[in-house]
Amino acid sequence: METVLIDGSTGEGGGQILRTSLALSCITGKSLHIENIRAARRNPGLAKQHLSCVQAACQICNGQCHGAALGSGVLDFQPGLVQGGDFYFDIGSAGSASLVIQTVLPALFLADKPSTVTVTGGTHNPLAPPYDFLCETFLPAIATAGFRGNCKLVKHGFFPAGGGKITFDIQPWQKNTHQTINLCVPGKEPQIHARIYTAKLPAHIAQRQQKLLVQSKLEFQNVEHIEVTDSDGPGNCVMIRVCNGSRTTVFTAFGMRGKPSQNVISEVVNLAKDFLAGGAAVDSFLADQLLIYMVMSKAGCCTTNELSRHLLTNMEIIKKFLDVDFCVEERAQVYRVSCHRS
Repeated sequence: METVLIDGSTGEGGGQILRTSLALSCITGKSLHIENIRAARRNPGLAKQHLSCVQAACQICNGQCHGAALGSGVLDFQPGLVQGGDFYFDIGSAGSASLVIQTVLPALFLADKPSTVTVTGGTHNPLAPPYDFLCETFLPAIATAGFRGNCKLVKHGFFPAGGGKITFDIQPWQKNTHQTINLCVPGKEPQIHARIYTAKLPAHIAQRQQKLLVQSKLEFQNVEHIEVTDSDGPGNCVMIRVCNGSRTTVFTAFGMRGKPSQNVISEVVNLAKDFLAGGAAVDSFLADQLLIYMVMSKAGCCTTNELSRHLLTNMEIIKKFLDVDFCVEERAQVYRVSCHRS
């Protein structure tokens, strides 16, 4: 059995290298040996969240692994045959449920029958796709290539308390549809909406954030406030949703102790403004997540307003497992990313 060697310090040097490598190992059947896991992070090696990704990958394909321990910088993973079914993964911390799902989802689309995945942990985490992004941005984007799934938020989980729950229903991919991801043309006349989440926090925080949003010079159709009642701990995030017909792009900034609301609002408003001004169809956060699905369908393209280190690193990791050509073309600060696989 072929073994793919991965250096976890490549490019952005974070957990995405591990997640992409595990997903591709499951898809291709190639064994994985990865060193220097999360070498660029302050606390390198496997944290609980990343260990959950390894355990999840093992479970969906009856795989074997060595080195799966907290703090480990080296991992060997041998995949078996991916099989659909009902899976439950408990991160045991506020680690991102979305990132665990991101690890197993590509392989489960190739399984022999539908699957249901339930993950407990964080549902709205800094530095990870929040549930709203999964539901409103990511799933509709990959559905354009025939990858169909539904997700449900059972319970909110904010960092650092966690305790949230997400369920995912996944249908086997219908390969004979010959659909590919083609998200290159930006929508016209987007409508802009905002969503403020607060949990176990004083009412004035949401009021202040709503006032700052209105002052931001973005033309909002509405600003909704969701007071979360099922969270184990306090939490706050602000989302701007850019809607173009059937396509919605979700941008998020998180409030935390010592971070003024002005900073939270500036962060999310700047993300939305940069995207709206750029003339791209896909934001940088989605672009790198689409790569593996473009490759699975053997072709695809999208335009994005930024070439993130995550995206460039993902390209390099994918090429370690599969014979694929990526092409990046720049025009007026819009990047067209495409791939072709023989």
